[in-house]
Amino acid sequence: MTPTHHRFASFDRFASFAAALLLTGAAGCGAMAQPAAQDSVDLRILAINDFHGNLLPPPGGIAIHDPANPEKLVQVPAGGAEQMATLVKQLRDGHANSIFVAAGDLIGASPFLSAMFHDEPTIESLSMMGLAIASVGNHEFDEGRAELLRMQNGGCHPVDGCQGPHPFLGAKFQYLAASTIDVATDKPILPAYAIREFSGIPVGFIGLTLRGTPNLVSPPGVAGLEFRDEAETVNRLVPELKAKGVEAIVVLIHEGGFPTGDYNACPGISGPIVDIVGRLDHAVDVVITGHTHRAYNCKIDGRLVTSGDKYGTLVTAIDLKLDRNSRDVISAQADNVIVRQDLAKDPAQSQLIADYDRVAGPLAARPAGAVTAALSRLPNTAGESVLGDVVADAQLDATRAQDRGGAVIAFTNPGGIRMEIALKDDGNVSYGDVFASQPFRNQLVTLTLSGAQIKQALEQQWQDPARPRILQVSRDFSYAWDGAAEPGNRIAAREMRLGGEPIDPAKSYRVTINAFLAVGGDGFTAFKSGTEPRIGVYDVDALDAYFRAHSPLAPTAADRIRRLN
Repeated sequence: MTPTHHRFASFDRFASFAAALLLTGAAGCGAMAQPAAQDSVDLRILAINDFHGNLLPPPGGIAIHDPANPEKLVQVPAGGAEQMATLVKQLRDGHANSIFVAAGDLIGASPFLSAMFHDEPTIESLSMMGLAIASVGNHEFDEGRAELLRMQNGGCHPVDGCQGPHPFLGAKFQYLAASTIDVATDKPILPAYAIREFSGIPVGFIGLTLRGTPNLVSPPGVAGLEFRDEAETVNRLVPELKAKGVEAIVVLIHEGGFPTGDYNACPGISGPIVDIVGRLDHAVDVVITGHTHRAYNCKIDGRLVTSGDKYGTLVTAIDLKLDRNSRDVISAQADNVIVRQDLAKDPAQSQLIADYDRVAGPLAARPAGAVTAALSRLPNTAGESVLGDVVADAQLDATRAQDRGGAVIAFTNPGGIRMEIALKDDGNVSYGDVFASQPFRNQLVTLTLSGAQIKQALEQQWQDPARPRILQVSRDFSYAWDGAAEPGNRIAAREMRLGGEPIDPAKSYRVTINAFLAVGGDGFTAFKSGTEPRIGVYDVDALDAYFRAHSPLAPTAADRIRRLN
């Protein structure tokens, strides 16, 4: 999780610093005795992860340590497909052997310009940049297996049809999904690996997503699929690659870690990737990661492990030296390079964005309402956020009427709230701003649950103790949780209240959630026990209606959830 307080400064102060970083690299693997130049081949791998359809520079850019005071964080403007395309070209210049790859979540949870078209613009943009290979991430499954395959192969959306300015032809790059197995065939739904040859030396790229994907996406979207152990999957493929003459192996995995240092360093890294890398066959030379939205440049278990932040703010430049005789990697180093805003805009990317914006622009610009201050998605110590309260209230308002569900409580998952509602100069909020905060277009579902089932659902917030998912709750409902209690017994039943009255375990309540939660998404299986479902409007439309009805909106007190210990 990124720090909750950042200091802002102009980019000019850091321009020379960032430019200097372009010329330097952070060592990945230790230097080794080098053979003569004619006995080795240089390969540059450029990598990104967690792009999430950010064709335009994301608000806030990237947080880095202040060069003048490393104890402070500052925000540096960064990102955007126009600038990234230029940087990719620059980083490839002068390198006879290069390849552009990605480690998942290129699409999904995207801003309006991409999400409006089911991320077709992002697939086109990255294809134009020369992306060659990408592992699938959990968000590639947001709209299910069939939609992922459409992203690969092209064609019109099965419901919305062809909305874009031209036909969607699919990705020119190859998605890899080594650990995502079709149970009916016992085979991956996409290729497990790709082999590319550089000056006569084959290099294998294995791509896979995290094992926990079924807990992060809507269950129907991954029905009939099995997500197998990451390290075991890779290790089973190593002999197959070696039999094909491959000694240099790069893993693209949508799983990551949590470092404590700056974006081009790796002190104190923790998280799932440490265990995974430690279990990989030592034939694996480089591991390119993602998922945690962090930036790092590491050496773990003797090999280079990298991650490039999120939203296209960084491109990781990895330089390998391959031995012609052994065909293996003999040295590796990397540099996370900021996609600076003073880079020239790539004309082809600008044209692509303009083409889609002509279609999407009028709808995105439509006024939705106003705010008196920014509505932050960052949680307090109890797990509650200002924007989370607003979203839950909007969903309650949309389903409170008897003919719309008769809801008295609404819950929403924090992972579905993707972007804060920023305070602009005039305070106005557009539909595009609203869409950016709720990009999944989940329909609302109102169910009947007992008080005991509500408590059970709240207890499931800590199924993964390392990454609890605190549900955001609507007005008039409140509860307290005990941070010192054991999982399964953290909710203080006597503190669960609706309108000031205790929740009765035996009483029935009409509860609104989104369709993702209704089918057990994020592991909230208790919601699957709900009865009398009533399907409502899309979540983003509920929030849009709430803004139009209640603007200007001010931040709430965020006091509906209390932490006891």
